[in-house]
Amino acid sequence: MSSLEMNKIGAAVLTAGVIAMTSGFVAELLFHKEPLAEHAFMIEIESDTQETSVAEAPAEVPISVLMASADAAAGEKSFRKCSACHTVENGGRDKVGPNLWNVVMGPHAHQASFNYSSALTDLAEEPWTYEALDAFLKSPKEYAPGTKMSFAGLRKADERADIIAYLRSLSDSPVPLPE
Repeated sequence: MSSLEMNKIGAAVLTAGVIAMTSGFVAELLFHKEPLAEHAFMIEIESDTQETSVAEAPAEVPISVLMASADAAAGEKSFRKCSACHTVENGGRDKVGPNLWNVVMGPHAHQASFNYSSALTDLAEEPWTYEALDAFLKSPKEYAPGTKMSFAGLRKADERADIIAYLRSLSDSPVPLPE
């Protein structure tokens, strides 16, 4: 493309801009906006003195209550999300995450062969109670800040209870359900 054609295109764009600006100024000169004496459509508003109640979030049902009706078979299906990083067989190998055989009521760092993050090794002596597993599955990063587990967590309490019931079944002698 020659420089003459480029000059023509530039001139056309500038001319269009000048015409648009000029037509805006002319329109403002020809048409005067006057405020209305009263509103054309009245909207009635109730008094602001009334207090509005904010709906409180429903209280979280304790895991001990949910475990009474938890379904280990449904938990096994939900656990498929976890199986990309965890194995569950007795004596199974570690993957990205540790093997989870006999994890319920076991110590936080229950697999000696796995390299846990310091967030979990600091809790190594504490057992994986039903409440601890529920809190961890809900939000691993919130439960153990600094954990290497990149899983976002499970929102549904029923789903967490089902997975915990499934994990409970992965033991030679499953621990009793919470009371």
